[in-house]
Amino acid sequence: MGTLGPEREVRTRGPTAQVGSCPGAGPRERGPSGALGLESRLLGTQVLESGGRGDMAPTRDDEIRKDVQVPAVGPMAANYYGQVLKKSADLQTNACVTAARPVPKHIREALQNVNEEVSLRYYGCGLVIPECLENCWILDLGSGSGRDCYALSQLVGEKGHVTGIDMTEGQVEVANKYIEYHMEKYGFQSPNVTFIHGYIEKLGEAGIKNESYDIVISNCVINLVPDKQQVLQEVYRVLKHGGELYFSDVYASLELPEEVRTHKVLRGECLGGALYWKDLAILAQKIGFCPPRLVTANFITVQNKELENMIGDCRFVSATFRLFKLPKAGPTKRCQVIYNGGITGHEKELIFDANFTFKKDETVEVDEETAAILKNSRFAQDFLIRPNGEKLPTCGGYTAFEAKDIITDPFKLAEGSDNAKSRSPPEAASSCRGTEKCC
Repeated sequence: MGTLGPEREVRTRGPTAQVGSCPGAGPRERGPSGALGLESRLLGTQVLESGGRGDMAPTRDDEIRKDVQVPAVGPMAANYYGQVLKKSADLQTNACVTAARPVPKHIREALQNVNEEVSLRYYGCGLVIPECLENCWILDLGSGSGRDCYALSQLVGEKGHVTGIDMTEGQVEVANKYIEYHMEKYGFQSPNVTFIHGYIEKLGEAGIKNESYDIVISNCVINLVPDKQQVLQEVYRVLKHGGELYFSDVYASLELPEEVRTHKVLRGECLGGALYWKDLAILAQKIGFCPPRLVTANFITVQNKELENMIGDCRFVSATFRLFKLPKAGPTKRCQVIYNGGITGHEKELIFDANFTFKKDETVEVDEETAAILKNSRFAQDFLIRPNGEKLPTCGGYTAFEAKDIITDPFKLAEGSDNAKSRSPPEAASSCRGTEKCC
């Protein structure tokens, strides 16, 4: 499919405002949309500020859940993840297929150890395996057949633990079926992975306790939930201070019209429930997270002319973001940091996000927000951090922070990625076709 039409706004948007940032960081521009307007868009007639859900809320939520998991008449009526989709080859768009990109050797090996049936039932829009995982407790939202959980269970080790939660009972059954198989393969004495049947916006009902996880991941699932604010609120609740939500999802360049949001195939394949990308920062910071950190982004293509015509001028990307929950701390200043190279699989350099790459023994100047994250998260042990002006011992180079270089727009990043691919030789651009095959 060719590039969809040019980006355009579908309505006049209000003036920018200021929202809070993470501890120690200065104010940031709010997306050009009020919080109340955002909630109304996300939930239709439901308005969260009023404390009620409105007459249509249960109907809309139940309908969406039914479309993506409960048997219905005909493939276009969807039961996508339980009946229609038997394997990733059944998809009509590439929204739920991992974009090709290099994968570190230790992750590639972990993925190759996952049972074949589990991998064949994988539907995701990004690789959601972050760094620095030893002994961590990880929660996977929408874990499906358990592919990412089983890969992560190897990386956290026997002292760590991975919990997967999914609303589709059939997928949970497949995941549970192979617990013993994987533990024996990894040589673990007891299981370090658990699978739960439940809803990601109701983690409390599933027995997930406050501040019980170091990391929460999600792979192309939050878009399927009508109440995205509730999902993020629950994630914030279960994360420890210093914890992180590392997630891949689908984002839209425009506010989606009703006919796109309610189309069963578009909704089942992750496009109909896509969040307008600027609204993520509004939701995240309202709840208490630091501003989103963009990691990767790739354009989504649609292999269906009818769906392409319905989408019209809107463009979609799959993008990976990091959201950190930091303790309430005092002001943080810009700092100079040195990465010591201690993270498995990233010994020479750590690509933290689209804006910061830390090379071993090289001094990098970081802004207040990045300094607060590195100081208060699981990455603190792997960095030497000092305020600006204090000399750091280093045998590497020096990189200064330039605010103008910060990328927050996933569409801008995806365009840059496409341009880079177009400049690469054909064999280099096509050397990887999926996470399991990347080299």
